[in-house]
Order: sequence, then C-alpha cells, then structure tokens
Amino acid sequence: MKFFEQKLPGVFIIEPEPFADERGMFRRHFCQREFEAHGISSRVAQSNISENKFKHTLRGFHYLLAPHAEAKTISCLAGGIYDIIVDLRPHSPTYLQWQSFELDGKNRRSLHIPPGCANAFLTMEDNSIIHYYFSEFYFAQAERGLRYNDPLFKFIWPVEPKAISGKDKNFPDYTPVK
Repeated sequence: MKFFEQKLPGVFIIEPEPFADERGMFRRHFCQREFEAHGISSRVAQSNISENKFKHTLRGFHYLLAPHAEAKTISCLAGGIYDIIVDLRPHSPTYLQWQSFELDGKNRRSLHIPPGCANAFLTMEDNSIIHYYFSEFYFAQAERGLRYNDPLFKFIWPVEPKAISGKDKNFPDYTPVK
C-alpha cells in the first residue's frame, strides 16, 4: 500500500498495490505494520458498512468527542463518493480547514481520518457501498455533528444533496473553540 499524507495533518489517502491475473484482482486492504509505520493507529474496534441506494445521498458530518474520539479509515467498495474532512482539533495548524476527496470502486483508494476530524460523504452513484474501520467503539453520548451547509465552513459540494437524514440536516451552526 502507498500512503500519501494530505494538507490536514494525519489525513492519508491510501492506495492499494493490486495484483491482477486472469482470475481477477487481489489487494491488501489493511496491514497493521504498514499503518503503524506511517504513524497511523492500527487499532480496529469496529467495522461498519454503509449501503446507499441512490446517488446524491449525504451522510454526515459526524465525529465523537474525546475521550471517545475515533480514527476512521473508509473505502468505497462499489459506486462512488465525494468525501469532505474538516479539522476540528483546536490546536491543529489546520483547525477549521477542510479538504475533499473522491473515492470509488475503480480507484480503490482508502481515506484515513484521524481523531478530532469530522467527515461527511455524498454518494455520486446509485448503489454505493462504503466500508469503515473505527479505532474506537461507538459511544452515543459523545457523538456530535456539523450541518453539511454550515456557513462557517463554506463547503463546496459537487451537487445539492437529495437525501439527508433529519438529524444531519438540523445540526446547529458550529461554534469554534477559542
């Protein structure tokens, strides 16, 4: 696997190095040694799959507060997504900055999101399937979120979301930590 750190510290694009032959393709999706060699926590406490029937479905922005803050590594196994990560770590040099990424079943990339960052994705194709590794167990009382159109961040989405949960649509405006 190849690891490329992004402008937000601790965010990585992870590209597989697949082996292909007449039978199809094989690729490593996770390797504890390789993650640790790049300073990425290799703890996997939970793994989830998000199945999305329709394109332009939005999920997020979600994150957990410390001490339950989680790292996530996400992959789009089928279909495609436009993902945005926003840095909510007050002591980070990129606090309140965001970066977008495209993941799909063709590029086979994964995206590592460190604790203290929130992410959301918008499906770009019908039947998009997203796989997540989480470093911590879900703790409902620590869950927080941002609205996809919070004016503080001026997020740029490729299209307006068509399907979004009431919870995700109604998060209050974010108040920065001073």
